Amino acid sequence: MEEAQELQLSIGKEGNGESEANLSGPTHVSDRSLLPRRRSVNWWIRIAIYSFLVIAGQSVAALLGRQYYDKGAKSNWLATVVQLCGFPIMLPYYCIPASRNNPIPKDSPIPSKPPSTKILASVYVSLGFLIALGCYLYSVGLSYLPVSTLTLISASQLAFNAFFSFFLNAQKFTPYIVNSLVLLIISSTLLVFQGEDNSGGDDPSGGSKAKYAIGFICTLGASAGFGLFFSLTQLAFRRVIKKETFRAVMDMIVCENLVATCVTMVGLFASGEWKHLKGEMEGYKLGKISYVMNVMWTAIAWQLFSVGSVGLILEASSLFSNSISALGLPAVPVLAVIFFHEKMSGIKGIAMVLGIWGFISYAYHHYIEDRKSKTENRNSRNVEVPKALND
Repeated sequence: MEEAQELQLSIGKEGNGESEANLSGPTHVSDRSLLPRRRSVNWWIRIAIYSFLVIAGQSVAALLGRQYYDKGAKSNWLATVVQLCGFPIMLPYYCIPASRNNPIPKDSPIPSKPPSTKILASVYVSLGFLIALGCYLYSVGLSYLPVSTLTLISASQLAFNAFFSFFLNAQKFTPYIVNSLVLLIISSTLLVFQGEDNSGGDDPSGGSKAKYAIGFICTLGASAGFGLFFSLTQLAFRRVIKKETFRAVMDMIVCENLVATCVTMVGLFASGEWKHLKGEMEGYKLGKISYVMNVMWTAIAWQLFSVGSVGLILEASSLFSNSISALGLPAVPVLAVIFFHEKMSGIKGIAMVLGIWGFISYAYHHYIEDRKSKTENRNSRNVEVPKALND
């Protein structure tokens, strides 16, 4: 009897060790469910904080970006730089003693050898160029489209992210994910017909079908770029960085934004738009101070969004980060109606409902997967011990 109990304890420890090794191994990082390995209160707090930063950051930044154009500003390159140049506000974090930078989570894999500076630099530079391109396309789209329309088109980012994650991060497709992607694609496609009904009242393109088409294509291109960016970020954490710490999040944001800011600054000076910035500030309808405040708070809002989105990638996955971004989908169109008096047409309303339905379908997929994973883990633990005892 005592030997059986000792054998049972021994097998239990070996099983737990094997389970932990599998969970922390690189082959399983891309298949994480919505919930992490350890569902502690601290994890829920981190998820709540990151989610708030994503939703609040993107909503405030989108509204301020629309105000930037509505009140007389026209520089797409400056609007792009503003999305990226706010990273210095995070530098005080590096003054915190290293001992306080606790890893998240504690059972994450620890690489035996850190990646070389050359490899890290190539990752940051590549991601920096990609995010710079995405931000510029987003700025062009924002200059031609109502913010509510732009936000609904941006929901397609989740579909692009799922597509790229399938190839880069071994993301599995289930009927719920497919349903979510189809709904989000239809939601964005419906807005193509919105251009037919624009009368120029709340449309920055002035009713021009050509400008609306350019804005639509640029916004869709930005969504594809950001979807690829999120998938590559998750791949970089899994294959190159191999650390799950908040310090890794900060390094990623600061370095890639530094590269992207340099790229967009080159574009700003090469295009000659920098020559008109002084006149743009003086002609801003709300005054110079409001112009500076708009630029400053837009930069801060985008950086808060970056911290939240990269944090969610680290805690869960790139798709989960995008799904939280999609969760804030209804906020921007509603706020745009309140603050900018944009019209909520029937097409926009249908697109919004389909977008929310797509997000719910995606979230339900993760709920089902998590329940299935917990059931399988319980069954495996119950079966392993009696089988070993019989052997």
